[in-house]
Amino acid sequence: MSLDTADPAVFPAPVPGPGGHVVLDVVVPVYNEERDLEPSVRRLHAHLRGSFPYPFRITIADNASVDATPRIAAALAEEIPEVAAVRLELKGRGRALRSVWGASDAQVLAYCDVDLSTDLAALLPLVAPLLSGHSDLAIGTRLGRGSRVVRGARREFISRCYNLLLRGTLAAGFSDAQCGFKAIRRDVAARLLPLVEDTGWFFDTELLVLAERAGLRIHEVPVDWVDDPDSRVDIVATAKADLRGIVRVGRALASGRLPVSELRASLGRAPLEVPGVPLGMTGQLARFAAIGVASTLANLLLYVLLRGMMGAIAANILALLLTTFANTAANRRLTFGVRGRAGAGRHQFQGLVVFGLGLVLTTGALALLGSPAPGAGRSTELAVIVLANAVATVLRFVLFRSWIFRARRPAADPVPEISA
Repeated sequence: MSLDTADPAVFPAPVPGPGGHVVLDVVVPVYNEERDLEPSVRRLHAHLRGSFPYPFRITIADNASVDATPRIAAALAEEIPEVAAVRLELKGRGRALRSVWGASDAQVLAYCDVDLSTDLAALLPLVAPLLSGHSDLAIGTRLGRGSRVVRGARREFISRCYNLLLRGTLAAGFSDAQCGFKAIRRDVAARLLPLVEDTGWFFDTELLVLAERAGLRIHEVPVDWVDDPDSRVDIVATAKADLRGIVRVGRALASGRLPVSELRASLGRAPLEVPGVPLGMTGQLARFAAIGVASTLANLLLYVLLRGMMGAIAANILALLLTTFANTAANRRLTFGVRGRAGAGRHQFQGLVVFGLGLVLTTGALALLGSPAPGAGRSTELAVIVLANAVATVLRFVLFRSWIFRARRPAADPVPEISA
């Protein structure tokens, strides 16, 4: 069966599956693929018929092809009951996925590249965690342990650099953003797709970053992957578009324009409850400690640099003041997950109050040191500062957690399971 839609911004009506119930919808986005389309779809169909135990659909999403691709897609849809064809009049893989996934009635939505570079044996492991409700999204990874990849050194280098860039700029935790082999639960897609702006190759990355920030579970499947030597992806143009996408998404996250907190509250998984340990404290302590170590080192360095120009107490005050603003901002974002500009000024003011308490502790310690040991050397001063900072750090965490960044979000709703 085939379906035409001239306006890709409007989702077409759902394409019914055999028997009126479809568990898996595998989308194959194509643009001018008259040579590979038919053998790839037949191979994918044969694999699903032989190994997938639930009703499925293969949807060919034609991105404004100008060769024989639309005709071949329509013929396949006419011949094979489990195949559907959708025609979009504008290009863009992200646009095709957003349109078809948004209209699908299947419980799990997936896609794979038409070249089938990924071994189809990974398809069932990809979607099984979504069917069971264990995970929310699933991706094939060419960079994970257990993956086997055959491709040129140039593309391998570019792929690894891109994923390292994502980790450094958007704090991405997933290993492979652009492998053309992914799946998502329909209820999750319904919430995330309207927020994804990209219509091209960056679509995958934007979707995954948003899902990760919303607290969703992303399952990774190591895959066997063989590079298609006939790939027509413009690497330079794609890289430029990806960099623009990273900047745009980074700004949206930093400004709070993306409703990450709301998504986390409604879609994210409830925190694990451990008897005797307050919710979220374990992860917060780890992040707070890492930031604290960095702040202490910065404080000591500044103190040493400033001590040559002023007295011990003045150097300590200025060093603490300079590191306090950075410490509060880092804990606000990384430890307690508060993003956006709302309340930032108030949080910094409250952080200064906490700074004042730490200042009293460290300055008082130095003042007391002067009485019993007026000739104490720099090493003794540093030791006293470290000890006083340790006490101030414990107090800072307690006040950060219970006062400044006290959790006000409602508990996350449980994630409903999908019945297979």
